[in-house]
Amino acid sequence: MSALTIDQLTALLAAYTHETGVPVDLLLVGGLALQAYGYTDRATQDVDGEVAGDPEHLSAFLRRHHVPADLGENLSSWSVIAMPPGYRDRAVVHHTRPGLRLRLLHPTDFVIAKLRRGTELDLDDAEYVARRFHVTSDTVRQAAEAALAVSPKDTVLFLFRITVQVFCARLSNAGTPPLEKGAGGFLRNT
Repeated sequence: MSALTIDQLTALLAAYTHETGVPVDLLLVGGLALQAYGYTDRATQDVDGEVAGDPEHLSAFLRRHHVPADLGENLSSWSVIAMPPGYRDRAVVHHTRPGLRLRLLHPTDFVIAKLRRGTELDLDDAEYVARRFHVTSDTVRQAAEAALAVSPKDTVLFLFRITVQVFCARLSNAGTPPLEKGAGGFLRNT
């Protein structure tokens, strides 16, 4: 399968709404979100996101078009670590047309979403967004504490705190120039 672009996804979603009459409200969180944030070289083959309503029909439609999708109704429940309260309210619209709305997490919330999983690729993705949108270590720490405050008490919270510490040290590394990984904008209305 070839790499998927945000423009290809938008066209597929428009086809879905046209064929089914069902509106789509999708909050992107994976590689396609990174493309929308301006990291145009970030390749992905799937769609990761939170869908308002039942995601099953949309997931099946995307699979029929050979696009794997990890869609759910509640991004916060994808990990023991909750998303910071209000993440949906802070999300911004990337693309809108009748029956279709694509949204992106606020950059700080995107960083927290990536740190919840904490792989090296996730740290790289989070660092790109943090540097691109001037998200400071203090802001990351505050958002992480807000997420921890509403998370169930579990031993994984300890590991998340370590991931946040490692990431903030990496982000605060003096003398590190801003990342340049492609052009493009954060918001786009078409």
